[in-house]
Amino acid sequence: MLHEVTVAGMTMDPASNTPIIILKLVKGDQAIPIWIGLLEATSIASALRNIKFDRPMTHDLFKNFIETMNLDVSKIEVCDLKNNTFYAKIYFTSEETNFHMDARPSDAIAIAIRFSAPIYVDDKIIEQSQMVDTDYEMTDDTEEGKKWAEYLEKLTPDDFGKYKV
Repeated sequence: MLHEVTVAGMTMDPASNTPIIILKLVKGDQAIPIWIGLLEATSIASALRNIKFDRPMTHDLFKNFIETMNLDVSKIEVCDLKNNTFYAKIYFTSEETNFHMDARPSDAIAIAIRFSAPIYVDDKIIEQSQMVDTDYEMTDDTEEGKKWAEYLEKLTPDDFGKYKV
């Protein structure tokens, strides 16, 4: 069974200095942490803040291509977790066809945000999720975590070059 989630926030893993995106169940209190790359975290953060650039970032370029092909993203699913690696699928629709593609969860989430597409997580992910506590903290008090939080907070289009308002 699939459960809809929202992007609740991002933080930094103090042990590995890796960004973590936190997905939270729409109906429930459980949160699912997914470790992602810095570039994907930056792409997700810029999409969440609605930052537009003169030249597209990779996920914006892919969005432009999808739209040029008269496709839409209907949803994404974080569908599996094997050996601490998450797997996802992006579902595409058009008047002629429906299909899906495998993707890294970070890329799928970056695309879903750009299309305002719903994000779903499979039961098995929720069962395997290590963050079962409902009182989770979105901050990392280490120096590296504080730097990451400050970086995301101060992220502006100028950080990437020229932008459109």
